Amino acid sequence: MKDFYQGDIIKISSLPGTFFVVSNNAFIRSTGMFHICPLVQDAPEGALHVPVSGTKGTSGVVICEQIKLIDPEARACSKKDRVSYRDIMEVSDALQAIFEYD
Repeated sequence: MKDFYQGDIIKISSLPGTFFVVSNNAFIRSTGMFHICPLVQDAPEGALHVPVSGTKGTSGVVICEQIKLIDPEARACSKKDRVSYRDIMEVSDALQAIFEYD
């Protein structure tokens, strides 16, 4: 398996578009799987729509409410870019807000 990390922007060959790896690195190492959210070019503003920019120029909006678990061994995944730690924190904060209790 290729090494994937939280904050990677990836392409999945069988799906259109790109995706953002949201699982933390400990989860990825222990399970060999990771959660992703779509990275789209145009999305309405919202608390769960987080803009990010990759180090190689990839940019878009992470759609946090569309989280999915994938097994990269079962899919042809490839890395396209990586975002800053600041962007990882912004996306993680939005995701955590989905699961907080009242």
